[in-house]
Amino acid sequence: MHVRTRTTILAASIAVLLVSTGPASVHPHVFAEARLDVLVNPDRTVRSLRHVWRFDDLFSSTVLMEFDKNGDLKLDDAELKDVSDTVYESLAEFGYFQIVMVDGKDAAMNPPPKLMANFEQDQLLILFESEPREPLKLSGKVSFGVYDPTFYTAIDFIEDDNMAVDGMPADCSRTVIRPDPEEALAQNQGTLTDAFFNDPTGTDMSKIFATRLELTCPAQG
Repeated sequence: MHVRTRTTILAASIAVLLVSTGPASVHPHVFAEARLDVLVNPDRTVRSLRHVWRFDDLFSSTVLMEFDKNGDLKLDDAELKDVSDTVYESLAEFGYFQIVMVDGKDAAMNPPPKLMANFEQDQLLILFESEPREPLKLSGKVSFGVYDPTFYTAIDFIEDDNMAVDGMPADCSRTVIRPDPEEALAQNQGTLTDAFFNDPTGTDMSKIFATRLELTCPAQG
């Protein structure tokens, strides 16, 4: 898979957010705590998804060392913009790690207009907001989540409340689903191909392992 490289160590490090490294690396190397807010309009359509990812200390330190061009051990506005631009370009081919499904079928999201990078308590934060490509009404089962199809980055929601809905209709119910990997494989055995087992990073079926927020709403006429 094509990698948009820089000429330094971050080309490899920021691959956490960019590239498939193949079957030999099918386990996380980088970890991030996530928050997802689903914003719903009064007409029951999803307005946008707001994401915040807080990365682990080791990866955050690597980013700091790479982008701190003036060596003052902090990132100024220009350096943070360089981080956000690099991540923005790198995540494009992966749909910014978003999962949105309606009754089991993928729903497309527009790319976010931009990403924001920040450092807080020595940890890298990535923030962005994206909107559905087509009107997305809460009807039936609609699920939202985040996953890295390369398995290189583990992005997870530590608390169920870190997956929230702003404006959820009163007749909808909310569930956070945290799949057990063995159960997920067993439940999806019939739909998983040989290609998945040979190289799960080359398919999109790795999303069966992702934590997701599932909203169940009455069908709308």
